[in-house]
Amino acid sequence: MTKPDSPLWRLGAAAMALATAFAVVACGSDADNSAAPATAGSHSAHAGGSSAPPQPLRAGERFVDLKMTEAYTPAPPEGGGTDEYRCQVIDPGLTKTAFLTGTQVMPENVAIAHHAIVYAVPPGGAAAVREQDAKTPGLGWQCFGGTGVAGAEVEVEEGGGDAAWVDTWAPGATETLFTQDAGFKLEPGSLIVLQIHYNLLATDGKPAGSDRSAVRLRLTDGTPQTQEFVTWPLDAPTDLPCAADESGPLCDRATSIADVTKRFGPEVGGTADEQLEECGQSAPKPGDTQTCDHKVPAPMTLFAGFGHMHLLGRAIKVELNPGTPNAKVVLDVPQFDFDNQRLVKLPSPVEIGPGDTLRVTCTHDAGLRKLLPQLSKLPPRYVVWGDGTSDEMCTGIMTVSPRKS
Repeated sequence: MTKPDSPLWRLGAAAMALATAFAVVACGSDADNSAAPATAGSHSAHAGGSSAPPQPLRAGERFVDLKMTEAYTPAPPEGGGTDEYRCQVIDPGLTKTAFLTGTQVMPENVAIAHHAIVYAVPPGGAAAVREQDAKTPGLGWQCFGGTGVAGAEVEVEEGGGDAAWVDTWAPGATETLFTQDAGFKLEPGSLIVLQIHYNLLATDGKPAGSDRSAVRLRLTDGTPQTQEFVTWPLDAPTDLPCAADESGPLCDRATSIADVTKRFGPEVGGTADEQLEECGQSAPKPGDTQTCDHKVPAPMTLFAGFGHMHLLGRAIKVELNPGTPNAKVVLDVPQFDFDNQRLVKLPSPVEIGPGDTLRVTCTHDAGLRKLLPQLSKLPPRYVVWGDGTSDEMCTGIMTVSPRKS
């Protein structure tokens, strides 16, 4: 996943429509509060299989199948590494307003597709996206920070941004399905940007064939009662030292950050220290577990969430007002599995607002590095926030609905 420009929207602002009661179909089952154990075996198989068939259409719905304009052969960035993030713009050809009630990413080359994010760009941002595409040689453009288009992210209290985070695909995921009385609003002239993270670790950073992935949109015309929601990503720092039996140049924090900067640029490389400041920490606290408190900036209703880390992730939790009589755990994934990053619906919506705090806590395990084929051939490192498969993240991505009061 990616680092945005805005401190509040660490993974990019997203305007998403959901209803109070919704279903998410992922990994062949309904969303719930469980997750498969995080084991070396599950991570090793993270390429997964092709997407399963979508659920049947409901009354008033239609499918719109979109595909990359042509096949793309990923290659590692010039600065080194084995990861490429590539954004492709796809025009859904909308002539009237529609609401998105379901999405499904269908990667063609699952051997190298690490994960994907679907962004919806409103008509006002279409020109900037097309300009970005036109000025970049080849198909699409590299996009390590959101869509890679300037001004795409704004803060949650502004009610959404130019580019909206619509869906996330990880290996094994099937269609993300919402109820019919909820949807993401797409105006005529809107564009879809498909960001795919291609992981070339299995081929030692060499090209591994082409990919022409597709996205299936489930659309409806909507009603005046259709509700629109946003997603709020909450992150914490990652400061995971090398294991006790590991050593090497990259086991030094500053050297590791310099390596991230070389691979992804100063914006991503500066994230590790920026997060410390945003989380009120004067210095890094090396260890397996990290936390960060986020003040709720405006009235909103919390509906669901899911946790995102990379291959060294063990557990992630989001708590509301920890340490108080009204404390509540709103997201708990005690055994994180990269292959099974599922949206978890709260038992009932939770009203939150200014004065409330959401704390995200992540636990990583450097010992997994030796057990995973994707990482075992790489030198040990002090792991900080970064876009690569050998780097890490810690984010609780929460689904909320803004309220006026």
